[in-house]
Amino acid sequence: MIEETTALGVEMEDRNCEVLAEYIHSIMQDEEICQPDLNGLDGQYRKLGEEIQILRKFLEEVRDYSAALSNGRLSMDAPPYDNLLCANLKELDKNLKHLVWQAKQVVRGDYSQQISYPGELCEAFNTMTQRLKEREELLKREVREAQERAEIVAGYNDLLMELTRKRNEWILVIDRENKETMYCNKRVEAESTDIRFCQECKKRLSFQKMLLDWHDEEDGKVWEIEEDGGKAFRITTFPIVWKSRKAYAHIVLDITIEKEKSRRLKAKAYRDQGTGIYNRLYFMERMKRLLEEPQQTALCYMDLDGLKYVNDNYGHLEGDEYIRSFVQAVKNQFREQDMFARIGGDEFCAILPLCPVEIAHQKMKEGLEQFRESHQKEYPASFSYGIVEIKSGDGKKSMERLLEEADIAMYECKRQNKLKYHQGRSRS
Repeated sequence: MIEETTALGVEMEDRNCEVLAEYIHSIMQDEEICQPDLNGLDGQYRKLGEEIQILRKFLEEVRDYSAALSNGRLSMDAPPYDNLLCANLKELDKNLKHLVWQAKQVVRGDYSQQISYPGELCEAFNTMTQRLKEREELLKREVREAQERAEIVAGYNDLLMELTRKRNEWILVIDRENKETMYCNKRVEAESTDIRFCQECKKRLSFQKMLLDWHDEEDGKVWEIEEDGGKAFRITTFPIVWKSRKAYAHIVLDITIEKEKSRRLKAKAYRDQGTGIYNRLYFMERMKRLLEEPQQTALCYMDLDGLKYVNDNYGHLEGDEYIRSFVQAVKNQFREQDMFARIGGDEFCAILPLCPVEIAHQKMKEGLEQFRESHQKEYPASFSYGIVEIKSGDGKKSMERLLEEADIAMYECKRQNKLKYHQGRSRS
């Protein structure tokens, strides 16, 4: 009987152990757990089963809590305080929440945030904030430098704009397509949207349409224009891209004074200082043009008789007066289109376009008579002349040849003058 009782006890223990072992196994393997009937267990095994149930609850809390933390869900409520298995997770949760707060502070620009607890995360975070701080300082320095450069550029631009407004030139930028005046340094109102010109330019630039309608593929061109009133302008024109639009820039400079000075200098270079008529330089240039485009022209070659005699016997001042009276008498015979020049000390030439030789001879005779009649000195006054005709077919003749022919004719006239006016006196 005792043996049977003992065997039954062993069998009951085995059954209790088997139930609890399966229960623990299902918990460990995270399988579908079949809740055992603890009431069917013997006393001490029932107590152990209840403790295992508590352990199961703690483990489930650990599992859910760790899963939330691993997924970054820090808003999940922490397990009850009595679950000591979650103590480290709770500490990790607290640290992560503080780390999130610190990260948000860093986002706001607070790079003083540091993690004090040990570990690689601490080192990485602190290194990151240090690098961000250094980067922020670098960016701030670059921004300051960029602002300083921008202020300098803006200052230069303002200065340049003011200088362009103060300058005498017009600076115009014209859109190639719609002919809009995109910029004009003479505009009174900087925000003007007038697509043509401001009133000042309309008043002062009569050739504005040429600028607006300009079209030239050359990279740059310098050209000049003169208005009817005598004003002259030099324009420098070149294509540019202005505010992302293709345009032409025109720099217009008033060169009226420059032109007048040039004309005066040129006139001075072409004039004989003693008589005011043209000099040899102008005569040679005029003859060159005449031979390039020949037309019927009378060429008169004149030599003032007795100039050396007057200079030797009455002085050079009297000789100069003798020359001027001759010039005035002969010049009265010429038309506006005729050219009268002094080509030597006592040598003169006249170019008479579209003048027949007979008429030219008549002019010279009348000039000689007027010269003699107006002369009130004790010495005689006369000049010798020779006339040759330049025809349309004479363009092949050289200037020297034509002057030689006129000189030959002049010497015949001089011979006759000596016989007629200067007998008994040695003359040149």
